[in-house]
Amino acid sequence: MSFSISKPFCMAVALVAGLSSAGAAMAQSAPLSAQDSDPNVMGWMQGFPPPADKLITQPDSNYFSFPKLRWSVCHLREFLPTEEISRGLGAPAPLNYLPPAEFADMRQQIDALTFMPIDGDAPMTWEASLYANYTDGMLILHQGRVVYERYFGCLEEDGKHAIMSMTKSITGLLGQILVAEGALDDTLLVRDVIPEIGDSAFATATVRQVMDMTTGVQYSENYSDPNADIWLYSKAASPLPKPEGYTGPDGYWEYLQQVKPEGNHGDAFHYKTINSDMLGWIISRVTGKAVTDLASERLWRRMGAEQDAYQTVDGKGVPFAGGGVTAGLRDLGRLGVLMLNRGEINGTRLFPAEVVDAISAGGDPSKFAGFPTIPNGSYTSQWWVFHNAHGAYAARGVHGQTIYVDPTADMVLVRLASYPRAQNRFIDPTSLPAYQAVAEFLMSR
Repeated sequence: MSFSISKPFCMAVALVAGLSSAGAAMAQSAPLSAQDSDPNVMGWMQGFPPPADKLITQPDSNYFSFPKLRWSVCHLREFLPTEEISRGLGAPAPLNYLPPAEFADMRQQIDALTFMPIDGDAPMTWEASLYANYTDGMLILHQGRVVYERYFGCLEEDGKHAIMSMTKSITGLLGQILVAEGALDDTLLVRDVIPEIGDSAFATATVRQVMDMTTGVQYSENYSDPNADIWLYSKAASPLPKPEGYTGPDGYWEYLQQVKPEGNHGDAFHYKTINSDMLGWIISRVTGKAVTDLASERLWRRMGAEQDAYQTVDGKGVPFAGGGVTAGLRDLGRLGVLMLNRGEINGTRLFPAEVVDAISAGGDPSKFAGFPTIPNGSYTSQWWVFHNAHGAYAARGVHGQTIYVDPTADMVLVRLASYPRAQNRFIDPTSLPAYQAVAEFLMSR
């Protein structure tokens, strides 16, 4: 079996799902700065044809290694097959902006804000934090109006960006909508909904345990071990032809059918991407629709999105419910507004308010451990809940992507990024206090 044939796709899945071996390598040496690694500065894929040393291709190179990933996050559809999340044919619902002069002044004020990073010894400005975290796009809405919008790197206002594990929160939102509407009973066992799950460890977990990632399932993301579960999962999911002699599972759902137990269901939160794909299968079974079609029907078409989104798929066309979405910055802002307004946007209710009430209330903090940057947090319906003074909660992606909802400040913040190291613990110290600082600034005006 040739492992190298499928490794580029494996790395993409691994990075979208969680951590990366490339990120581990970054720990050994300081990466290029955000300014120096800007794709336009690097010259990736420029020219007709580009020079050989500026090509980023699949499967000849690891297109998600840094600094190439700073270009690839805006071009994922060029590497992997996708399914569309259609916005439909209606006109987009325009966002409400501050008047131009006020908007420009607001940007200057926000850029100049200072805050103290977690465990820091010197203040940092908001603008400096954008570069420190390799920001590609930043959008802030306050009291229903866009007060800040900037683009960097590969991203322009009409572009789209991979959102990594923020995809999980879209999947979780769809699941919570179905629960609130009575179409999905979250007390059922997985085998009650998906009989063909067989003897998989998922069979005896409840739907709620899948939604909250408190399942006792075996899934290792040890990237130094070529036999770790993440690599087996990635090989199964690869849409590329399987290597000669391959005998493993074919596709996300076949992999889920052979997952082994580890620990007890319900005991503790364990962040494992296979839960998201299990939830995607459950959602598709009870609705008879792919998660891409349901996201289009229930969210993108009805919230007035201005761009289609798209989602990577495995070799059988199953969307990657744990990390495959690419979308526009402003449309993610619309999704954040929909959450902030408890299911309403543009004067229209898209789903019951109790959906957001359940998510923002959070999960059981006693089951949530091992996240020093979110010491009082919890996780429910694939959303991160901070349990801070502002009642904030978020969708989060591994390279710094977020939809951060602050109900107290009446603020939605969307950040798209391509941080070199695929772990939020490196990003949170200069992101979470920055979000709090801008929220407090907006509330003081």
